[in-house]
Amino acid sequence: MTVFTVLTFNVIINIMYRFLLILLSVVGMATATDAQQRQDMSREKSNSKILVAYFSATGTTARAAEKLANDTGGKLYAIVPAQPYTSADLDWNDKQSRSSVEMNDPKSRPAIKSKKENITYYDVIFIGYPIWWDLAPRIINTFIESHDLKGKTVILFATSGGSSLAGSAAALKKTYPSLDWKEGRLLNRADEKSIRAWLDKLGY
Repeated sequence: MTVFTVLTFNVIINIMYRFLLILLSVVGMATATDAQQRQDMSREKSNSKILVAYFSATGTTARAAEKLANDTGGKLYAIVPAQPYTSADLDWNDKQSRSSVEMNDPKSRPAIKSKKENITYYDVIFIGYPIWWDLAPRIINTFIESHDLKGKTVILFATSGGSSLAGSAAALKKTYPSLDWKEGRLLNRADEKSIRAWLDKLGY
């Protein structure tokens, strides 16, 4: 091996070494930037004061609300009727049952046992309910009208035996057009992965 060959080989090794250092530096900067972005998103989420309010007649919506609160770090609040619903009240086959009468009257506003204190503290309000007659139970109207939700982000979630969220969401948005609505979701038997994907899309 000649001196020229050795020198050429050393030059090539030196160039490759410098290129490798530059490449590692670029990758490191990209990784750091990505980590910073994730940290900023995490900080933004943690700074959002979230309330997960829900009405649950049979416990199904309550379980969905608990999953949602766990994933968002939000505060749970049960919308409790002043007069609890009995199984007879919930008989949708009986046109004279309490739920049937309420749902057939757009002006019905069942009383809530107690209002949520310090509602002004929260920036984001998730509102959950079982879908009745393709609508939100009238007690959801009571909740919305009993609290000042202006300036807050409102997100609906629901459970249902067969209906989609679309009908109830459209009715509420039409009744309260001044609220800042975000995309809601039906949480029937929703697993943690699907809930997380929805929340990531919303930014929470």
